[in-house]
Amino acid sequence: MNDDSLRIIITGGTFDKHYDELKGELTFKDTHLPEIVKKARIVSAVEFEIVHLIDSLNMTDDHRELILSACSRSAENRIVITHGTDRMAETARFLGPRITGKTIVLTGAMIPYQITGSDALFNLGSACMAARLLGPGVYIAMNGRTFPWDNVQKDFSRGVFRPLD
Repeated sequence: MNDDSLRIIITGGTFDKHYDELKGELTFKDTHLPEIVKKARIVSAVEFEIVHLIDSLNMTDDHRELILSACSRSAENRIVITHGTDRMAETARFLGPRITGKTIVLTGAMIPYQITGSDALFNLGSACMAARLLGPGVYIAMNGRTFPWDNVQKDFSRGVFRPLD
């Protein structure tokens, strides 16, 4: 059994969106990840690192460089990155050729954690398991599946991830 410690790098996305009842919109306040890990009953050691809390539609290569730096300096070799789904495949393609010797799994949510019916808990659990089972490389874990960084895309019309055509 692989019980290596795990690092969760937090970048924002729907996982961490919070409904601001005064503004009537989804915004970022703080991360929900410690609460999600507790509810998912992940009992292995987990280190959290917030890189930023942004919508992936606003993510640039400068933001991706910060994620790359966090992955590179991590003492843990098994890393889960929470990320917005709209640009997750782009970040995976950015990291894939630049990371060696570590297992990195990106995941996200289509529905915010605080909203009934969210897929955040399931996707995080899947990503943590994938990070423990897969060999070194960069992957995406969504919809109960894992995809290598160079063979994944978001199907915006269906709201799921799938291999490239």
